[in-house]
Amino acid sequence: MNKRVTLRDVAGLTGVHVSTVSRVLRGDDVRVSPATATRIVDAAKELGFHRDRWAASLRSGKTGVIGVLVPRITDIVLATVFEGIDAAAAAAGYQAVVSSSWDDDEARELRIQRLIGERVDGLIIGDARRNDPLLARLTADGVPFVLVSRASRGFPSVTGRDRLGGRLAAEHLIDVGCRRLAVIAGPGHASTAADRVTGFLAAAKARGVPVDPRRVAPSTFDVAGGASAMAELLATGQPDGVFAVNDFAAIGAMGTLRDHGLRVGRQVAVVGYNDIDVDAQLLVPLTSIRTPLRDMGSQALHALLTLLDSGRTTSVRLAPELVVRATTADFSPDATETVARTVALPEVSRVVTPVN
Repeated sequence: MNKRVTLRDVAGLTGVHVSTVSRVLRGDDVRVSPATATRIVDAAKELGFHRDRWAASLRSGKTGVIGVLVPRITDIVLATVFEGIDAAAAAAGYQAVVSSSWDDDEARELRIQRLIGERVDGLIIGDARRNDPLLARLTADGVPFVLVSRASRGFPSVTGRDRLGGRLAAEHLIDVGCRRLAVIAGPGHASTAADRVTGFLAAAKARGVPVDPRRVAPSTFDVAGGASAMAELLATGQPDGVFAVNDFAAIGAMGTLRDHGLRVGRQVAVVGYNDIDVDAQLLVPLTSIRTPLRDMGSQALHALLTLLDSGRTTSVRLAPELVVRATTADFSPDATETVARTVALPEVSRVVTPVN
């Protein structure tokens, strides 16, 4: 059996004290010159040194592990956020472990308790509710955590400026000529959905194009939810501009519009949110509101480390930007008027009585 490499072995190879080696390899190297720190890290790699987190935890009371909870790992938005968390954690000498809650109250509480039972140093929670009693209980129990993607009043979070994103979507649809606006609003328990809708409705009203409440349909954050919500909206009349608070919901809406014989981008403009990679590759590329998702993850990790170090941290709001593609760039108000007249003609013909 190969002998386990120890801190003393690394210290012997580099000629520095073992306490200095320990500080550098656990990420606390602020009092060590960059050259010495590099020499220690290189020597550790050469010898095959691996830090024993559990032994270290007995000495320090810390495990060096961060627990991350997301609605579902398969969601590309939260997966990208987690990539940012994971990269920042590794750079800081931590390990991030992720678990899915499926946005289910019972499942999320169970998974959080399991993470706490594994003695994680802190939590990054990506499935918060706008009104969330679980967060108050975690605070009362002294569990350090930071929210990411979604916010909840009174708790530290790193999110996008979602109201601003909703405003950008409304102003863009109005600028390209849309006047009959509709919203696929997402689930009401998520701040991302609620804030984007709030920003959109306020901006549309300010521009003199208020949205009929019947044209705001709740949905899930997926293709099926967007498709179903779009069908519900079409039952109230044909919109010429649609804002979906999530790209997957927008893609589902585009499928429903197509199935109803409407040309997405020409007769109905569509704006999504998050700017996932597939948006640019769609048959009709999707206009979307982009948020820096990886940066959101890395900033959430640093906010949590600040909380662990000082007992305090601050919330961060990242600015979104509009990315224009064919679902709005090719919109033609004249095309929508033609369709509206064509759809209306059969209704008129049924009420006209011929004169003999």
